[in-house]
Amino acid sequence: MNDDDVIIVGAGPVGLFLACELALAGVRPVVLDRLPARSGEQKANGLVGQVLRLLDHRGLHQPLSGAPGAPRPVPRFVFGAFPLELHRLDDNPLHALPVPQHRIEEVLEERTRELGITVRRDHEVTGLAQDATGVTVDLQGPDGAGRLRARYLVGADGGRSTVRKLAGIGFPGVTSPDPVSRIAHIRPPEGIRVTDDGDVLLPSCPTPFRPYTHTRTDHGVFVLSPFSPDAAMVATMEWGGPPVDQRTPVTLDELRASIRRVTGADLVLTPASTAGPYTPRRTVGHNTRLAERYRDGRVLLVGDAAHVHAATGGPGLNLGLQDAANLGWKLAAELRGWAPPGLLDSYHRERHPIGERVFMHSQAQQALMAPGPEVTALRALFGELLSYEDNLARIAALMAGSDLRYDTDCPHPQAGRFAPELALTTAEGPVRHAELARSGRPLLLDLTDGKLGLDDRAAGWRDRVEVVAADCDRPPAAALLLRPDGYVVWACGPDEADREGLDRALRTWFGAPRG
Repeated sequence: MNDDDVIIVGAGPVGLFLACELALAGVRPVVLDRLPARSGEQKANGLVGQVLRLLDHRGLHQPLSGAPGAPRPVPRFVFGAFPLELHRLDDNPLHALPVPQHRIEEVLEERTRELGITVRRDHEVTGLAQDATGVTVDLQGPDGAGRLRARYLVGADGGRSTVRKLAGIGFPGVTSPDPVSRIAHIRPPEGIRVTDDGDVLLPSCPTPFRPYTHTRTDHGVFVLSPFSPDAAMVATMEWGGPPVDQRTPVTLDELRASIRRVTGADLVLTPASTAGPYTPRRTVGHNTRLAERYRDGRVLLVGDAAHVHAATGGPGLNLGLQDAANLGWKLAAELRGWAPPGLLDSYHRERHPIGERVFMHSQAQQALMAPGPEVTALRALFGELLSYEDNLARIAALMAGSDLRYDTDCPHPQAGRFAPELALTTAEGPVRHAELARSGRPLLLDLTDGKLGLDDRAAGWRDRVEVVAADCDRPPAAALLLRPDGYVVWACGPDEADREGLDRALRTWFGAPRG
């Protein structure tokens, strides 16, 4: 029986990212997964929201997007089948990147290899027992039964989490039989036309459809996203449709019949000539559930193990990866001995309400897409509200997660928020602050190029906090203290060094000083 710092169960994006966060902080994780190889099942189609800026902080945005520099906001998105014309906003907070989950996992697996992280596949957890000093895990692997022990165990093993069940953590919520969703990667159907306005017209269907977004009809929702002349994604959502035998795999003929019911158009569907992520699949209904607690002693939950919800709007990986970023540095601080009292408990306190908030807007979107005259009336009102830029900005911030503000005792308006994108000039030259965050360490940014003299003030935390003096063209504050997950815990204006507040924030978040 080996001893590791942390056992992570689940080698999906959230589990792998958490392992990377721990390794950056000097903690030794081992990742277990019950599958013998990475699943080819396509569960996510992209990344949406603040998580793209978080990945940029770790140098992972460029390999995922193929584009250098900071993530860029998207000009349009969708909320409950409403097109969001985000280009109208002066300060658009919403980022999105269409990237299949298998590519996300490939990039994260490469990072785990770079960091020397052990990933053991074909290992299924069958039992756990925790005591005052650690957790013992029983497992079944290629060589039979085995046992591992670690100081902490994290369940990142999805909505049917074995870890959550073995730990006895409740998972209350609701299960709905509707809608039934179908999706496939196909060759663009013959007979479709694109108007001068960019809408798509289907044969024998008078309703124009906006590509790359959800279009609600009287009978459901239709999506058509052409990726190239040879490939497109097509999907439907139906409420109250014919019975579905979930034991049988979905076919293109089944999807064709669903399109006919939803739109009235009869499209001949053929597989795309190029490889794509959308093998035909069907999802019946949706679960909306939230773990009663994200921590039970030395057992913690992240990602879908802690929360499941409708996938509408793509919040899943945004939520799960930010769970991992929030937990990673706190768990590392606990293991390395400098965590202040209550730091690890703040993981549940900060993230559980965010899970509740995502449930709210994902369920609201499901309700706005359902058929029926009452929903049509509600949509008319909601559409009027979205015509006002303030309301549009509010929905964009909700989708992005940029409205999130954690509790701090610092009164500065930046405190508690994810740090803004900053272009800096240090003694070494120009640098984005996201590039300074690659190490995963806390950052104290003196944006007066050192005039505040904060280096000496933070001397007792040099083993865990990096101090950087820089010039900034448009500084949001004179100085910022950032957690490893990118959130500001202290800031001050140019006329107030607030040294006592800085000392208090350092102790509150990063423990007692050394020496």
